[in-house]
Amino acid sequence: MVDAPQTDEGWYSLHDFRTIDWDAWRNAPEARRERAIREGREYLAAHESLADVESEGASAVFSVLGDKADLLIVHFRPSLDTLSRAERQFERTELAGFTDRPTSYVSVTEVSGYVSDDYFEGDIEDVNAGLRNYIEGKLKPDIPDDEYVCFYPMSKRRGETHNWYTLSHDERAELMSGHGRTGKSYAGKIKQVIASSLGFDDHEWGVTLFSDDPIDIKDVVYEMRFDEATSKYGEFGSFYIGRRFPPTDLGAYLNGETVPTGDESAGQHGQHEHGSEDGAHGHGHGDDGDAHHHGGDGGSHNHDNGDSGHSDGDHHHDDGDTDTVDEDSIRGELADLDIYAGKPHGEDVYATVLYSEADEEDLFEEVDGLRKNFDHYDSHVKTAVYGANERVRTAVVSIWQTASAAETAAGFLSELPGIVERAGEESGFGTMGMFYTVKPDSRQDFVEKFATVGGVLDETDGHMETDLMINVENENDMFIASQWRSKEDAMGFFRSDAFRNTVQWGRDVLADRPRHVFLA
Repeated sequence: MVDAPQTDEGWYSLHDFRTIDWDAWRNAPEARRERAIREGREYLAAHESLADVESEGASAVFSVLGDKADLLIVHFRPSLDTLSRAERQFERTELAGFTDRPTSYVSVTEVSGYVSDDYFEGDIEDVNAGLRNYIEGKLKPDIPDDEYVCFYPMSKRRGETHNWYTLSHDERAELMSGHGRTGKSYAGKIKQVIASSLGFDDHEWGVTLFSDDPIDIKDVVYEMRFDEATSKYGEFGSFYIGRRFPPTDLGAYLNGETVPTGDESAGQHGQHEHGSEDGAHGHGHGDDGDAHHHGGDGGSHNHDNGDSGHSDGDHHHDDGDTDTVDEDSIRGELADLDIYAGKPHGEDVYATVLYSEADEEDLFEEVDGLRKNFDHYDSHVKTAVYGANERVRTAVVSIWQTASAAETAAGFLSELPGIVERAGEESGFGTMGMFYTVKPDSRQDFVEKFATVGGVLDETDGHMETDLMINVENENDMFIASQWRSKEDAMGFFRSDAFRNTVQWGRDVLADRPRHVFLA
């Protein structure tokens, strides 16, 4: 008997397609139409903001092109019961009386053993944090704002000649790996949600693709048709294409206007901000299950329970804002010492830093391909490879305007070759965040000064290690990463005369103020 891969499930999903009876809408009294718009808008806004549940989830409404449907309402909820309630509450609105439901799709988000043996067989705490975040993003997906959507169901073929379910696990894994490589070229362009519908609906999976460019959706589906996992074993249902719009635009939609309207005051999605709408939407693993995989997957979600439990994107869950408080506290202490420590929120940028043991040139080639996709997003500041000045250590640094975007990027940067750790995961207290642009004529002086300070650090109580990391593309772009036994030890050094003198000296050799960023 062929071994079935292990699976892990997350949120339940409903794709609720609606057609509108336009004749009934046109003939209805104005008062009834106004009531339908008001109740429809209230329903959509309440569900996007998760007012219908006390826990987690996501909802959104999309206009749909073509004759198969007019509207698509998508819900993700942690249980079938809460999903069912969201479905039935729509029927209580006046708007529902103007709609019919030509089809719907029920499924549950899923990852399978193709992702990582360690995730299913080892201690979850030992799994790479980037992979954990990636998997959580697959199981608890966000819905990007103001983007195009494509939905289709699919199954794996069970024919006499080609039968997916009689292949060995290794054969299926190899096919899915090749499938994923195609998808990785769309990382940052396409976000996908894969949900299993075995026993729930007529196909085996429901696939939802999001992109800010509908041509990217067409291109990735086209290219996937040529890989063996699809050409021999893929079977598909109907495809639907649409565009997300905010609940406040419902009246404009029913009046035949272009949506979203672009009115910022009306266009705020009434949700606990769920998605990395300005970040890199995905991880490019492409091998999380047997379904179709498009590479740009749902972001890394570290859940953060401040602000109604949903932060800007990626379900970044902490107990309130403790990290922010800690960052502000450190900044305040440095300011008291007349030491510049960046503006609030670290110049409004955030960094994710991963260390790799791979060959530096090979790593750079991989990173260069990824950042071309990152550049599609306005929130991307930069991504670069840095090498340690005095030892064999390479870092990949990706800087974004939001913590969620940086966290999302970390999910698939963790798939780069030779990744061994992520800054911030080490024991003790890490101070990584000062980026320096040195005047070219002063570069050697800066490196020598760092060596002198490094000698002082080696003799400083509580200091573990410090590296000067240099951009492989620009030798004048550097950052300093330090690891301390505790925050108190680090602050003790920051208060020292040696550090104060170094800061004063640096004002003469730096091309710009050092840029302080926070680890996402």
